[in-house]
Amino acid sequence: MNKLRDTELIITKDGRIYHLNLKKNEIANNIILVGDPERVSQISKKFQIIEYKIQHREFITHTGMYNKKRISVISSGIGTDNIDIVINEIDALVNIDFETRKINSTKKSLNIIRLGTSGSLNKDILVDSIIVSSYAIGFDGLAHFYKKKEIREKALEEIFIENTNWSNNHARPYAVRASDNLLEKFQNFNQGITLTATGFYGPQARELRLESSIKNIHFCIEKINYKKSKITNLEMETSALYFLGKSLGHNTLTICAVLGNRLTQNYSKDPKKIIDTLIIKVLNTL
Repeated sequence: MNKLRDTELIITKDGRIYHLNLKKNEIANNIILVGDPERVSQISKKFQIIEYKIQHREFITHTGMYNKKRISVISSGIGTDNIDIVINEIDALVNIDFETRKINSTKKSLNIIRLGTSGSLNKDILVDSIIVSSYAIGFDGLAHFYKKKEIREKALEEIFIENTNWSNNHARPYAVRASDNLLEKFQNFNQGITLTATGFYGPQARELRLESSIKNIHFCIEKINYKKSKITNLEMETSALYFLGKSLGHNTLTICAVLGNRLTQNYSKDPKKIIDTLIIKVLNTL
């Protein structure tokens, strides 16, 4: 097996993966991803013990113990481009030998749960509720830059494209299912299909001074039903998390607090309360 080149696997002089600034012993097998860096301490303050606090750019990691289970909380920042960095570097920490720069023959699988916020695309999904993403459909195109494609839900992709009259000017949507074992663990939560946009405004049909090219998407998706799952919410990270995680052999799941409903135009009056409720439920379920 060939050694990974210095420009492919970037390791600092003290043995840390470049962007996350982490050493191998500083992450746990159970990882909670959050977009907002401030949410890392909001979660870790509930730990009984904090072993490590490490920061580089928007990537903050706290690793510690909660109810005798070792957990890492890592902030990714916003978007699938950042998820591409975070998941590849987390995987490198557990599955690549930094001294030989070779991929380990025996691979390690992690549990990676994204804990986030999103907007509801379904009148029945109320503000201040919690949604587990059983599937993700990505508008971002990230999956098309990798060769491993057999994990995709091609039938769901076709249903979505047909119902929305998806334009060829946009990246082809790609669909991936969450990890079955984590879905089973969080089966008591509402589940649905999550759309992942590549931006907050136009790609989510929001308009300030520029008109969105997908402005009618909220109404086009109402009839979509795939394996008893309907489209429930919209956010900016899950498709990349599911595609990269499953491709690399990790268990991935997204659980979001619904802060707004795009159809009813309602917004949470106390976002911090529902986010804190979500944090406690996820920690106790883990």
